[in-house]
Amino acid sequence: MNHSSRFFENKDCEYFPCHKGPAHFNCLFCYCPLYRKENCPGNPKYRVKDGKKIKDCTNCAFPHEPENYEKVIQALKDFDS
Repeated sequence: MNHSSRFFENKDCEYFPCHKGPAHFNCLFCYCPLYRKENCPGNPKYRVKDGKKIKDCTNCAFPHEPENYEKVIQALKDFDS
């Protein structure tokens, strides 16, 4: 897979890979742009800490899977509408 505007894999990052999952790991969305989205298309877990609901994306690789690029972009468009 080539580096492009849709895919970037940074194997030199000290945290690479930050999640278990895809063979081709897309680092383009290093910080998930869907984190603030309550009903994101990924598979986050929610937990409560000090009475606050916290989104835990530790086991979610959705934005890092190259085939999900368009889905992330569409979810961002829907989020802003």
